[in-house]
Amino acid sequence: MFNYIKIKEDSRVPKYKQIVDAIIDNISAGNLKMDDKIPSINLFSEEYLLSRDTVEKAYNILKERKVILSIRGKGYYITRTKLISKVNILFLINKLSSYKLRIYNSFVNSISGKAHTDLHIYHCEEDLFLNLLEKNRGAYDFYVIMPHFKTDELKHVSFTPEVIKAIDGIPKNKLIIMDNPISKIKGAFIEIYQDFENDIYNALQAGLTKISKYEKLIIAYPENSVYPYPKRILHGFRKFCIEHSIDFEVLEEIFDDIVLRKGDLFITIGESDLVNLVNQIRNQEFTLGEDIGVISYNDTPLKQLLGITCISTDFRAMGETAAHMIMDKKKGKVKNPFNFIDRNSL
Repeated sequence: MFNYIKIKEDSRVPKYKQIVDAIIDNISAGNLKMDDKIPSINLFSEEYLLSRDTVEKAYNILKERKVILSIRGKGYYITRTKLISKVNILFLINKLSSYKLRIYNSFVNSISGKAHTDLHIYHCEEDLFLNLLEKNRGAYDFYVIMPHFKTDELKHVSFTPEVIKAIDGIPKNKLIIMDNPISKIKGAFIEIYQDFENDIYNALQAGLTKISKYEKLIIAYPENSVYPYPKRILHGFRKFCIEHSIDFEVLEEIFDDIVLRKGDLFITIGESDLVNLVNQIRNQEFTLGEDIGVISYNDTPLKQLLGITCISTDFRAMGETAAHMIMDKKKGKVKNPFNFIDRNSL
């Protein structure tokens, strides 16, 4: 290994960091491989005439990042070769939906070539989230987190005391909160968020002219779900209807034998509810967009193809913004765009 590592005496880069960078660069170049043994702290310090403390500090950083492992009585070994790019990112999302993947893919495409990104899904489970975070603590340069959790009753919560404690343990210069803001986390970090209550309210305001031709506005909001939705969506919906004196109703789902009437306007959140509703509208020979209106929450390419009106955050913009803020070393909170997308179903 000494053939590859050069320590520059006249460099302004601290020597411990030169050691860390040199070992990582040599792993990336293929000079050091998984399970290769590296010199002991004493041997390294003697070879380069460095203090033992300097080498030990470098090795501790590499151990924290899980690049090397110390085995008592045997020495130090390379344990990881996959995450050796200059920037390593852990991306934690709550569910494997098309929306979340659009954010992730946009993020990866925007930061492509400059980082290695690991995707993990914690399925809104607090324990799984905490285990993933603890297992990978200190191993990444950045932690991208979409915080959505569920209670035992399958209701949505943005965080729990344990989640706050775990996230607070991440250095703020390494933290990116996406999608769902957490007001209890303080400090200078990156946050790209949706304002669920005001987003739906403002989007419906944008479509008020078309919405007002319908007699009743009905939202299918799943109260209990394996992947629950923020209750703030419902708050914004109610606020809009009450402010404009619109008759409204909240359903937990689109039932298989739902009663449909001309003049109804539905807002669906779940994909299965949208499919079920459109099928029943067609089967009962109503005209979509004339007799009965449909607005879907969260846009997809398929909804665009089918002409379904949507109210939706810009998933691509969310991923791009996070990537650019990381690359530009910016901090701060950014409200993600949320739009009313007018199509044929309204």
